[in-house]
Amino acid sequence: MKQQKNDGSIVAAFLCLLVIIFTGFTSGNVSYAMPGFDMTKMSDMSDYNPNNPAVPTGDTIKIGLIEAFSGPGALSGDAYNVVSGWVAHDINKRGGILVDGKKKKIQIIKGDDQSKPAITKKVAEKLCLEDKVNFLAGVTGSHLTLIVQNVAQKYKIPFMSYAGYSDELMNGANFNRYTFRVRQNTSMLGALGYYYAQRPEKKFYILCQDYAFGHAWADAVKDNLKKHKPDAEIVGEEYHPLFLKDFAPYLTKVLGSGAEVILSANWGVDIINLIKQVRELGSNIPVAGYETDIPVVIGAVKGKAGAGLVVANDHCLAIDTPENKALVKAWTEQWPKWGGAYESRLWQYPTGSMGATTAMYYWLMDIIERAGTVDPEKIIATWEGDEYRAINGVVKMRACDHQVVRDMAVAELVYPNKWFEGDAGYGEVFMVPSQYCTPPLPDDLERCKK
Repeated sequence: MKQQKNDGSIVAAFLCLLVIIFTGFTSGNVSYAMPGFDMTKMSDMSDYNPNNPAVPTGDTIKIGLIEAFSGPGALSGDAYNVVSGWVAHDINKRGGILVDGKKKKIQIIKGDDQSKPAITKKVAEKLCLEDKVNFLAGVTGSHLTLIVQNVAQKYKIPFMSYAGYSDELMNGANFNRYTFRVRQNTSMLGALGYYYAQRPEKKFYILCQDYAFGHAWADAVKDNLKKHKPDAEIVGEEYHPLFLKDFAPYLTKVLGSGAEVILSANWGVDIINLIKQVRELGSNIPVAGYETDIPVVIGAVKGKAGAGLVVANDHCLAIDTPENKALVKAWTEQWPKWGGAYESRLWQYPTGSMGATTAMYYWLMDIIERAGTVDPEKIIATWEGDEYRAINGVVKMRACDHQVVRDMAVAELVYPNKWFEGDAGYGEVFMVPSQYCTPPLPDDLERCKK
C-alpha cells in the first residue's frame, strides 16, 4: 500500500507538470510567457522603421499614445514612438492578439501634447471620443500624467502610465481604477541608497535641480540610506536652478566637503554639464543618479571620464536575461537602417526608459491576450495583482493602488566595456530586491486599508 501511494504521488506530480506545460508556463499567479509569444524570439523586424511604421487599419486594438511630438519636448515623443511602434510591429508580425474570438492587430494612434497641459487634455479627449481608442499610454511629466488619468477615468479607458513618477499620482486624491502605473515612482528610485549600503563609501553630497522631483528624489535616497546604511553621512545638500551653465560655485563646496559620491537626480543638459565640469576640475568623484547612463551623456563626457558614474533605474541595458538579450540583439541589428531622427547613437540601444517601457508594452499585450477582450472591467480584473516575467525581471501590479512593484537595477559604468566603444559603459548590474525598494502604500487611499 505504501508503494502504491508513492506511485500515485509520482503520477500526480507528472500530471501537474503537464498541466503547467500546456497552460502557458505559469506558476502561481506569475505569467512566465505570453501565450503564443515567446519573448526570446522576436519576429522578423527587418522591415520595421519608426520613421515610417506599418499602421494596420480596420478592426484593430487601438492604443492612444500621448507625448510631445513637436516643440522642446519632442525628444520624448521620438523615444516612445520607436518603443510603441516596435512592440506593435512585433505583435502584428506574429498575427496579432486573440480578442473576443478574433485575431486583431495593434494600431498606435499618436496625440501630440506639445508638453502643454491644455493641449494634453484636448488630445486625450480626442483620442477617446473621436479615435475611439481602447487604451491610453503616456505621458512624460507627472503634471501631464494627472490630466490623462482624469480623462481615462471620465471615459473609462484603461491608461498605461509610464513616465509620471510622482508618488502622489496614485494617492487617495488622485487614484482611479483605470490608471495603471507600470514603471517606478520616485520612492523606488531611492533604491540607490540600498546599493550604497553594500559599498564602502560613507560620505555623500546631494546636488539636484530645484523643483519638486529633485527634492523628492533626494528625500527617497536619504530615507533609503538612513534605513540601510545608518553610518552614511550627508556632507552637503543643495538645489540649483534648472538648465544651469556654471556649476563651479556648487562644485567648490562639493569637492571641499570630503564627499565620496555626488548624488544627483539631474537630467538633460544639467546632468551633462555637472559631470563634465566635475571632470574638468580634475576630480574623478562618482556621480550617481538615474540618467547618468544616457548615450548623449556618455558621449558628452567622453572616454574614461565616464567611468565610475552610477545609474539606478527600473531597467538596465545590461540586465542578463534571455528576453532582454533577444530584444537588444534585434534592436541593434535594425537601428543602423532607420536614419532620420534615429540616426544618432542615442538610439543605438533600448536603454533606460526606452527599454523599461518596451518591457511594459509587452506586459500590456499579455494582459489583453489573457483577458481575451478589451473590455475595461475585464482588463482591470486581469491586471490587478498580476505578476509577469518581463524582459527585465518579474513585475507585480499592486492591486490596491495600481503601482508596479519590482526589483530595481543599479550599474556602475566602466572603461573599457562591450557596449560603447571608446567611452564608458555598463559593468555588472546589481539588482536591488523589491523588498528594499517597494513604495509605501498611500495612507489616504481607502481601498489600500482593506
